[in-house]
Amino acid sequence: MYLETLLRSAKDRTVRVLLMGAGEYGMSFLAQASRTPGLQVVAVYARHVERGVAACRHAGRPADAIRICDNLAAAQAALTAGKVVVSDDPLMLMQLPVDIVVESTGAPDAAAVHAEAALTRGKHVAMVSKEPDSVVGPLFHRRAKAAGLVYTPVDGDQPSLLMQLVVWARVLGLEILCAGKTSEYDFVYDPAAKRVTSLDRVADGAAVDVLWEFGARDVRSVLQARADALTAIPQHTVPDLVEMGLVANATGLAPDVPAFHAPIARTPEIADVLVPTEMGGILHGTGRVDVVNSLRRPDEAGFAGGVFVVVRCEDKKTWEVLRAKGHVVSRSGEAAMIYRPSHLLGVESATTVLSAVLHGRSSGPDDMQPRFDVVGRTNKPLTAGIVLEATGHHHQIDGIDGLLVPARAATGANPIPFYLMAGNRLLRNVPAGTVITAEMVAPPPASVLWRLRREMEAMFGLV
Repeated sequence: MYLETLLRSAKDRTVRVLLMGAGEYGMSFLAQASRTPGLQVVAVYARHVERGVAACRHAGRPADAIRICDNLAAAQAALTAGKVVVSDDPLMLMQLPVDIVVESTGAPDAAAVHAEAALTRGKHVAMVSKEPDSVVGPLFHRRAKAAGLVYTPVDGDQPSLLMQLVVWARVLGLEILCAGKTSEYDFVYDPAAKRVTSLDRVADGAAVDVLWEFGARDVRSVLQARADALTAIPQHTVPDLVEMGLVANATGLAPDVPAFHAPIARTPEIADVLVPTEMGGILHGTGRVDVVNSLRRPDEAGFAGGVFVVVRCEDKKTWEVLRAKGHVVSRSGEAAMIYRPSHLLGVESATTVLSAVLHGRSSGPDDMQPRFDVVGRTNKPLTAGIVLEATGHHHQIDGIDGLLVPARAATGANPIPFYLMAGNRLLRNVPAGTVITAEMVAPPPASVLWRLRREMEAMFGLV
């Protein structure tokens, strides 16, 4: 059993980790690492060092076991003394004797700088920050492989878990009709209050009672009615597109429509929904990726942050047996959904980190290609001179929605990847309904992410 061999390997060697970022993911990883055999976080980068110290204290490190260092000599001395180093100097930390860098800052350009520096210094990279990964991830995969290193997505995050589920289904010979994830927060319907909530958003749920089940109605009409009734809650987000873009680049699956269908669906319905139209669903083909906004009542188990594959039921007798055991099989018996209902952030990332260092294995497939880019389309007129700032939990740029489209070189009239445009100035007035192109955005004077993108485009022949 692979995990058992990993556990045995971890008994013979301690894997030393440099953690970049002390946010929600970083804090959960740091806390669990203190309990994981063979894993030791020896250094933490935080833009504000007090946040890094707080994460270490949360993980159980006493104050006298933590050293804030601003130079390499002090950091090396602290490590020798068995202390955990905290610093706001990321490139200094890269010079320490660590085995792997876990990048979780979420900052597109900074994370690209960190990943490049780590690989240059012969360190494996576990990339939690999906922003740069969506722009130049295949380049880092190619560089790492050439250097005998591992650049990997991370267990505990949906892309890694879904990539593995896709490969698992393919090994079994199951035909994948659609692979996907659920959005980060369930749409929770309270039948007594007649309202639907998702995190801090609330919508009038009066119509949901009659839309709770498909009944004899067409699937598409019910889904459209749900979407119309719950417009107060965002149903499409850029991070969902980014995560599924990573899966598409790793697996060769493709979006059915550039903005995704993102249906509002209950867990038992997904095998009826994310199948081709000739099977009664909403897709125009097979081998797709998409996202579901999971609808449930408060007393039902959540599916927020889970991953799934919908597969064709070619042996219907077997799948009827499985339906009787509680598996999600479509009403027609033609498709089934196989799912993992959650991801656990840094709590479960040790499998990736240990595998990369001890066994030289990635948590993702070997063939990572720049097949798709997340780009932006205006939903209102934008004026020249504004800065396209990505803000908030969902990294939205005001006035711009995301699309997942075939990758092209980010030049001229070609669409520009979302995280290349983010933070930069718009050069012209842009009407609503327009895809933002490279020539509409002022490039920054010096950006590692832009430089790496050009290198990747040349390497893979993007035009």
